[in-house]
Amino acid sequence: MDGLMTKASQLGRYTVEAGKSSVSGLSSGAFMTVQLHLAHSASFMGAGIIAGGPFRCAEIFRASALIAADAYVQNALYLAMNPLIPQMAPNAARLAEAARTAAAAGEIDPIAHLADDRIYIFTGSRDTVVYSDVVARTREFYELLGVAPGNILYRDDVPAGHSILTDNPADTATPDNQPPYINYGGFMQSHDILRHIYGPLNPPAESLTGRLLRFDQTEFFGGEARASMSEYGYAYIPRAVEEGAPARVHIVLHGCKQGYNYINFVNGRPDRANQPPYGNRYITGTGYNHMADTNNIIMLYPQAEGSDGGRLQNPDGCWDWWGYTALDVNRPDYASRSAIQIRAIHGMLSRLGG
Repeated sequence: MDGLMTKASQLGRYTVEAGKSSVSGLSSGAFMTVQLHLAHSASFMGAGIIAGGPFRCAEIFRASALIAADAYVQNALYLAMNPLIPQMAPNAARLAEAARTAAAAGEIDPIAHLADDRIYIFTGSRDTVVYSDVVARTREFYELLGVAPGNILYRDDVPAGHSILTDNPADTATPDNQPPYINYGGFMQSHDILRHIYGPLNPPAESLTGRLLRFDQTEFFGGEARASMSEYGYAYIPRAVEEGAPARVHIVLHGCKQGYNYINFVNGRPDRANQPPYGNRYITGTGYNHMADTNNIIMLYPQAEGSDGGRLQNPDGCWDWWGYTALDVNRPDYASRSAIQIRAIHGMLSRLGG
């Protein structure tokens, strides 16, 4: 599965320009993008959200179950992904108020940092995994928190399924809703995200000259199983950055079933014999590295992994946007600066210099 390299290095430090980091993600990676962006908005200048909902949208209807953890799972599945009617989609005004409350309590950075950020939001009109009604609330959420409408690029005009889009005709058909969730759309969506956040950029490299680094990411979450994160993470370092040029950092968060070591679970057991050959396609096949190479952008690829046994229920290797990593299910911290996954990812950014 992991054919990029055979051993891991330690994540290094580079000349990173302050305040010019950004983050993007698909699906669970998009929900996590919103959480990470709000938790550490002082560190970021923009975010790209492909098929993701607003901050803490899995908590929108606590009364849906007696046990908090059950309520959040049901909310995630039936309100924050597939609402029966548009009116059942997460309430952006309530979630914007929840964000303000969290900021006032010091759980996330001050909301004022968001005002001049640049936000890319996309929903495929054929997406049957995370409905467009939900993603529309993400735009409303950011506008309610003071992001200028002109800084938000919202696209719902492509008949795409649940996926990040590429210009590779060999990828899955545009309207499909199936793994590996990388579909042909006639354009590199990663390039559009980066251009919207950073403005005009140099054309992408035809061939890569930098280095794809495999690093030990366990040091960033202390090796705790509840983090549901893989042993390794990846980073693409352009050659000029290796040689000391000033850089920016863009964090790329894969979706469910897209981590480098994704394993399908059947009846609670890993089905290694029928392991899907997704490998590192989100790292190498989505176009981020080619744009990074000519624009001195470090690409950071944290990796989540699945588990389907005991207390930790995350069989699809999703990022936590409904509370499965929480120590106290009645007070989930998955969307705060203290959340184990957010701490780990921000720790990687800090190590790089961002």
